[in-house]
Amino acid sequence: MKGIVFTEFLELVEDKFGLEVVDKIIQQSNLSSQGAYTAIGTYDFSEMLSLLTHLSEHTKISIDDLLLTYGEHFFAILANSYPSLINTYTDPIELLSSIENHIHVEVQKIYPKAELPTFEITEKSNSKLVMIYKSSRAMYSFGLGLMRKTFEHFNTKAHINFEKLTPTGTEVKFSIVVTNE
Repeated sequence: MKGIVFTEFLELVEDKFGLEVVDKIIQQSNLSSQGAYTAIGTYDFSEMLSLLTHLSEHTKISIDDLLLTYGEHFFAILANSYPSLINTYTDPIELLSSIENHIHVEVQKIYPKAELPTFEITEKSNSKLVMIYKSSRAMYSFGLGLMRKTFEHFNTKAHINFEKLTPTGTEVKFSIVVTNE
């Protein structure tokens, strides 16, 4: 997993819960990296899982809710770091439906060893998008946070529902419907 995911996660934890909590979860996690991450480095996903688990235990917030918040935070990082990538699109359905064939292609150029989830579009119209998320990491809540902020970025309202297709969340069906609310 790319280091930027770790560095931004720990920055968010510090902002929300303080440096003491960052130090505590790093110490509790017994990480081979010792919690010293660089944005361009690559680290084992088990380290993120350990950090999330200990943060969840400390805060009493579920891992899914932590990942959702982190996904919402991470959208701002992407929008600030790669505005031309997001500004290529004029609506959230187009942006989300291009994840696999455009966004992830660009991410791979920047981070060639990035292991990204896949998104299969099964239905698309101007007001509806259905896609299947697949990842051994089961970070679909992170994806949900990114999706929510995508719609907010475009000042568009939508209902985003998801259904786990596997019990562990390694495959999840997202159904998105744009609303006029």
